[in-house]
Amino acid sequence: MDYKTALHKASSLCARQEYCRSDIRKKLEKWDVQPEQSEKILAELVKEQFIDESRFASFYVRDKFRFNRWGRQKIRWQLKQKGISDDDVNNALNQIDENDYRQTLKKLIKEKLRQVKDTEPLKQKAALIRNAVSKGYEYEEIIPIVEQLLLKN
Repeated sequence: MDYKTALHKASSLCARQEYCRSDIRKKLEKWDVQPEQSEKILAELVKEQFIDESRFASFYVRDKFRFNRWGRQKIRWQLKQKGISDDDVNNALNQIDENDYRQTLKKLIKEKLRQVKDTEPLKQKAALIRNAVSKGYEYEEIIPIVEQLLLKN
């Protein structure tokens, strides 16, 4: 694919949805665009503000928290995999409301508690913690909620 076509196609993608550099770089590789042309295209997209990594991080955090109900740890790890800077990641994660975060975690744990078949308290607790940690929530946030819910049962 030639430079002009690739630039047009990439800018059209970025106009419809938020993308980061690494996502567009992968698409350009898939389209067989030469590496030096890819870098020029990426620079042009950043200059024209089609790509903005801090904006991408904010949208990504909001979507993954709201719709996938991921915790901060998992979101952070995913953004680092995409090459987003620590500052952009931290700024985006700081936008999550603490109260919403705890309420979402509590809801997640309650749903899992209903699914756990085992009635032994230690096994229940382990299953709930394992599930919440796998979703990216911090152990320190999980324990008080799990203990509170298990005391009610």
